[in-house]
Amino acid sequence: MPITPAGVVKQAEIAAAVAEVERLLAPDVVHIRYEIGTDWSGDWAVFFRVVLSDEASKYRLREVVTQVVWRLADRLDFPALGLFPYHNFRSESEQAVLREETWA
Repeated sequence: MPITPAGVVKQAEIAAAVAEVERLLAPDVVHIRYEIGTDWSGDWAVFFRVVLSDEASKYRLREVVTQVVWRLADRLDFPALGLFPYHNFRSESEQAVLREETWA
């Protein structure tokens, strides 16, 4: 496993950026959860799980997804944190059916 990246140490910085993006993009973004770990290649990564409102998912998906990705990257210097970002999106309805705890 590679050396622990700065992102693991700077969890408060990541949490603050996530909270700010949630606030700025509400009500389209219901919430953003994340975890730091290694990806399929063994590199450190941050995995974002974003729940979008049903309306945003249905009518403004591309716009909202682009804004989430852009605003997180604008607030978090992923290369400096030593993390590669992965973004996954789901609507409120999908989460209601799947009820995965890590997305709640």
